[in-house]
Amino acid sequence: MSRSEKAVFTNMCMIYDDNGRILVQDRLNSNWPGITFPGGHVEREESFAQSVIREVYEETGLTITSPVLCGVKQFQTNDDERYIVLLYKTNQFEGELKSSEEGRVFWIERADLYHYKLANDFDKMLEVFESDTLSEFYYEQDGNQWQVKLL
Repeated sequence: MSRSEKAVFTNMCMIYDDNGRILVQDRLNSNWPGITFPGGHVEREESFAQSVIREVYEETGLTITSPVLCGVKQFQTNDDERYIVLLYKTNQFEGELKSSEEGRVFWIERADLYHYKLANDFDKMLEVFESDTLSEFYYEQDGNQWQVKLL
């Protein structure tokens, strides 16, 4: 039996400033709508760090530097692929903020995040972004139900 499997690699980045604000995106994608962080797919032959820098620029107009890998989200898709989201964060950025077709981007106070409609399970993902002890978010199937697990 082969140990290899199909995988889809994506990324997401928490951009924050020194004033307690975070950059959020109100996603328009019907598969996962709501407030989240910008990110997207890793292209073939692109490094993971290069992909998050590119995706953030495409979706926000900001050029980030020094993205730090702070966790992973992963789950099995219905197509029997492992879907992997590399979670990054940075407070190093420059440029002029602009939204894209992915959704509107804007700064909010971190303390106000829960006043917005979050994407499904984004609150649990945020625990991984902000934790010094958690590094993984994954879905585990329990019968017909999917359970969020944080490690």
